Amino acid sequence: MTDADAAGPDDRHFLFLQGPSSPIFRKIGKHLEERGHRVSRVNICAGDWVFWHGAATTSYRGRPAAWGGFIEKLCLRNRITDLVLLGEERPYHKVAAEVCRRHCADIYVVEMGYLRPDWLTLERGGMSTNSHFPNDPQHILSAARGLPDPDFRPRYAQRFLTEALSDLAFNLPNVFLWFLYPHYRPHAVDHPLAEYGGWVRKFFTTRRTGRQAQTILGALRHSKAPYFLFPLQLETDYQIRVHSPFSSQREALEHIVRAFAEGAPGGHHLAVKAHPLDNGLRDWAAMCRETAARFGLSERVHYLARCDLADLIDDARGVVTINSTVGIHALIAGRPVKALGTAIFDIAGMTDHQALRDFFRHPLPPDIDIRDAFLRLLAASIQVRGNFYSRTGSDAGAQAIAERLSRRLVNEPGAFVPVPPRRRDGSPPSRVAAQAARLCRSDTHLPHNTSH
Repeated sequence: MTDADAAGPDDRHFLFLQGPSSPIFRKIGKHLEERGHRVSRVNICAGDWVFWHGAATTSYRGRPAAWGGFIEKLCLRNRITDLVLLGEERPYHKVAAEVCRRHCADIYVVEMGYLRPDWLTLERGGMSTNSHFPNDPQHILSAARGLPDPDFRPRYAQRFLTEALSDLAFNLPNVFLWFLYPHYRPHAVDHPLAEYGGWVRKFFTTRRTGRQAQTILGALRHSKAPYFLFPLQLETDYQIRVHSPFSSQREALEHIVRAFAEGAPGGHHLAVKAHPLDNGLRDWAAMCRETAARFGLSERVHYLARCDLADLIDDARGVVTINSTVGIHALIAGRPVKALGTAIFDIAGMTDHQALRDFFRHPLPPDIDIRDAFLRLLAASIQVRGNFYSRTGSDAGAQAIAERLSRRLVNEPGAFVPVPPRRRDGSPPSRVAAQAARLCRSDTHLPHNTSH
């Protein structure tokens, strides 16, 4: 029997770890307290403190090697029954989740919504490889029977400026007030000051790259040549680092272009679309040119820095992705989709399970019945309306998340499989799992000039 099983229905204690650079976790905690639950939060860096501080919070300033023991004592002392966090594969979070599973009933992960732009994800147990959402088409068809279609009409708008300022509010304290949490080891790839420098440089090249993209796209459409779409993800995206066979997108690009050269009919093209929030530190245009040239595809592989993604999807013959949520939007548009990493939407009959070179030869469209059932079940069980970076959106999201947590409605109805169906037995541990293990063993710490 776990500690959570021993706790009464009104004796739940929710522990929050790192969330987004947003007040939404604090708002969720307030709603849970109003419902009679106990709530606490552990801050592990100065940026955490900015978004949630006060009586319910504890600051962990110890060395990474002692983190697991700290969480163990916290779970036992406070009888933690529920853990809420963003990104369960972050090294600190992975250690905490493993400890809490020995003492707590449930782990809950909050993330950006699968059904963007104004949805949020709340999953029980984990996401992607760790997701308990079913991947059996018959299970999905049965569980979704009678559920309403999702309402995709936008409700809550958020501005890029608000998101950017929130990011600054998190990262700059970590850079300049690092001594308040001297042993904090961040998980990010790029130093925040380098990232902001990349954004400044990108600002001054936006018009030029936009014109270039429109010229390429105009020529492609004028020629009426069929094309496939590969939307880039953020290089810092944990979905790549943890839930894919690739260590970087450059490796994925090489794999995709090689398969395109082997399988795509002559006259077909490949459009590589930049992520709108890419920080500009990596020259994806040059990487595309160099990779295409090595496979003799200089005239058929195109890098597009700025253009409308929805239009690209609508006109594409198919979409290949690592595990971006763009795959879901392509499925909604009825386009064939090939996922190369672990993705919640990679379901037989809905996505194409051929080899990649065969996908480029003859892409298979989604089964509409399975797709529609998937969308209904997804929206009903692990999605809520709201966002992180607007007041109205975070208010609505926090209230909906707190209600589902309090009433134990996460992954309901019928969208929780006890054993994560996307986890393959015998698979090697992820890079982040190994990083988490090193974090627990090592007493050394990184210099303070690293990013969240």
